[in-house]
Amino acid sequence: MDAPPIPAVQTFGLTRMYGHIAALSGLDLVVNKGDLFGFIGSNGAGKTTTLRILATFLAPSAGTAQILGHDVLRDADAVRHVIGYMPDFFGVYKDMEVTEYLDFFGACYKIPTAQREKTVNDVLELVGLIEKRGALIGALSRGMQQRLGLARVLIHDPQLLLLDEPASGLDPRARIEMMAILQELQRLGKTIIISSHILSELQTLCNRVAIIEKGRLIYSGPVQGVRDQMSQGRVVWVRVSSDQAQAVELLKVRPEITEVGTSDGEIKVTLASQDTDHSIVADILVRGGARLIELREDEIGLEEVFMRVTRGETQ
Repeated sequence: MDAPPIPAVQTFGLTRMYGHIAALSGLDLVVNKGDLFGFIGSNGAGKTTTLRILATFLAPSAGTAQILGHDVLRDADAVRHVIGYMPDFFGVYKDMEVTEYLDFFGACYKIPTAQREKTVNDVLELVGLIEKRGALIGALSRGMQQRLGLARVLIHDPQLLLLDEPASGLDPRARIEMMAILQELQRLGKTIIISSHILSELQTLCNRVAIIEKGRLIYSGPVQGVRDQMSQGRVVWVRVSSDQAQAVELLKVRPEITEVGTSDGEIKVTLASQDTDHSIVADILVRGGARLIELREDEIGLEEVFMRVTRGETQ
């Protein structure tokens, strides 16, 4: 029997105290290889503390974590070779040229001189900065500097990227460009953990998410799973061109439906189970003689989920 694959990240009771305040309390988290994993939490919830521990910059007060099978405490050097960590605020040398900056970090990772020029060009191509290779960093826009920061953490071809608020402070176009780069990196086989407050973008970007509040894990799993967990049954909105009251009566008597109401000319239908196919609503109405002109499912968004499962409690 084959052994189960080693997770990209696994934490075991990860705890970090600052005096009497717990920034993290017994965090057990699993991130699989190839995940584009969204790490969600209010300011002070423990996201940055977690990422700094995973990046070996901060020691836990208790518990530990493994990165691709390497312990962050006992095998810190091995961990640093397989990760790329981009903090929420990082310094850039504004008087250096883009290629000079990346060449410097390539040397830090002991990439041979003959290989560094190609490596630098490859990462610049990947983040869409090849045309800025000779520019001074100080002349780059905020969005371009963020992409340069991403190029820096890619220089040694890490398997796992730890990105703390990579879209922070970016305008909408720059955010979209950053998210497109992350999707491409996932397609190339990278595992990515991204913390962010831009929940609407994480909703479509990530395949799995974790919600952390006051240092404790509230949810970890598929994006759809957290929506299903928080929905009190699926909600379907219906519009008919025939008598609305008649349509409401047709729906009210069915056991598959728990609630029927009206709002702004539409009928709001709450299904009894997440497993009930919403096409049953159309079937009931058409068989009952109603003329259906619109039916759409109301999907709870990640922002609404976050507001429901957290109470805004931070350190």
